[in-house]
Amino acid sequence: MRQLQFLNSLAVEDTAAVFGYQDQMNMHSKHAVSTVPKVLAFVHTPDHHARMERRQAFRFELMPNGEPQRRMSRLAGCARYVYNQALALKQERYEKKEKLTRFQLDKLLVEKGIGDSLRESDPRCIKLDQVNRRIQLPKLGWVRYRNSREVLGEIPSATVSLSAGQWFVSISTRREVEPPVHPSRSSVGLDWGVARFYTLSDGEYQDQLQPLKRFLPKLAKLERRLAGKKKFSGNWKKAKAKITKLHSKITHIRKDFVHKASNDISKNHAVVFVEDLPGKNMSTSAQGTKAKPGKGVRQKSGLNRSILDASRFELRRQLAYKTQWNGVLLVPVPPQNTSRRCPRCRHTSTENRQTQAKFVCVKCGFSAPADWVAAINIKEAGLASLACSSSWHARSASCQEPTEDMVCASV
Repeated sequence: MRQLQFLNSLAVEDTAAVFGYQDQMNMHSKHAVSTVPKVLAFVHTPDHHARMERRQAFRFELMPNGEPQRRMSRLAGCARYVYNQALALKQERYEKKEKLTRFQLDKLLVEKGIGDSLRESDPRCIKLDQVNRRIQLPKLGWVRYRNSREVLGEIPSATVSLSAGQWFVSISTRREVEPPVHPSRSSVGLDWGVARFYTLSDGEYQDQLQPLKRFLPKLAKLERRLAGKKKFSGNWKKAKAKITKLHSKITHIRKDFVHKASNDISKNHAVVFVEDLPGKNMSTSAQGTKAKPGKGVRQKSGLNRSILDASRFELRRQLAYKTQWNGVLLVPVPPQNTSRRCPRCRHTSTENRQTQAKFVCVKCGFSAPADWVAAINIKEAGLASLACSSSWHARSASCQEPTEDMVCASV
């Protein structure tokens, strides 16, 4: 329904040309790119009387002195104790086959999943002094923080958490903003890859970063040192702290890389088509069961590590909200045959892509980088989907109010 509402604010022109693929591309040139961006003209006509709610979290590093830091440690310990006790009680009642009501379960697991953190959800108990760079929370008092940007909007909650020996505060906000209008009118297809982080249908691409792979030798060395020390001893804690710090560094490098990539995509294109890939299925272990052991477990394990290290699903998550903030339409496309269909003759076969990097059509002989071909197919499938749904809506708008099921059926 959200996609339909966005389409109502767009005027789509020349939709019939989407299916005339013969004249849309010049595949004889090695560096030729699709001319599909010129097929659909997206003209924004937003409702200026409507407003949208923007929810955003601001995360800052806290700078507590001795006493507030001890208070936060005690409160985090209390949260862990309450969670462990509630979890033990839940397990005990489960073994006795005693059913809990939803209200009882919510009361028991009010601290579930917080870990070394504490959350304040009463806005009246949160005081933020951005001028003096400090925040006041119950039982903590005033605590200074590193103010790197201005906090905008109302504050419904704040969460204090411990990460790699450092305390952070995450301030949730919500505010009403004007509907964004994207300055661009281009559309682009995006393909996730193994050799490349992503490839766009206009020829642009981003190489993989994979910080875990870069620091894997150092991480293995630190873990070997940890294994040779007595558990919970002073030297063991020091070695454990080094491993935690390295993992935090890898995480920060990965997040910075993905944020920059998602910003570039959402700010340069008005419509983005992506593959609707199931993340859990792609990174499922191939170990199997005792009765039916899996094959190629070692190779699949390395592939899973590469997929998770690339953070393609984190890029998809960030695109989901950044496209809304920038007035971009994000359209998921089914991934079937996007890497097997020839963009020139439309022949679909598994033999068209015999290697990971190269696409060669067995029927017409067209060859190009495989990721780029997939991005073109993703874009054309997405444009066809938008053209069908938009043209159907234009025909039936005067008759009745369309439903989400109707739109899906028309596509």
